[in-house]
Amino acid sequence: MNTMIKILLMLITMIHMGKTAIWAKEPIQDNNNGMIVRISEIEVYQEYLDEYLNHAAEVAQISVEKEKDVISIYPMQLIKHDTQIRILEIYRNQKAYENHIASPHFKKYKEETLHMVKHLDLIDTYQLCPTNFNKIFKKSD
Repeated sequence: MNTMIKILLMLITMIHMGKTAIWAKEPIQDNNNGMIVRISEIEVYQEYLDEYLNHAAEVAQISVEKEKDVISIYPMQLIKHDTQIRILEIYRNQKAYENHIASPHFKKYKEETLHMVKHLDLIDTYQLCPTNFNKIFKKSD
């Protein structure tokens, strides 16, 4: 598939997604208490898998350690489909998300992995059991 068709399909997808744009410019609130709670679905080209996994682990660790309002960047690899990655992302608020994507370590991750990613879908969610949140995520205090 040529590049122009890929770009056109991506634009159509973004328009179809409506308020859930690729970089989630609008705050997701409702029962998330202002937090952004997201699952990133990523498919990686097989030939880049090991390299991608290293980058994902590195940016996750740095983000949670250095960014006080990044509550979770938790990458996981599907067992049955090893090129499928899921990342549980939780940001205290929209500003925390904006700071994260502007951080040097995230920019480095994006630049170094862009060619490795076959598909990316960012799925914003609402938590269903907010009372468990503080029990699970100590950093949320």
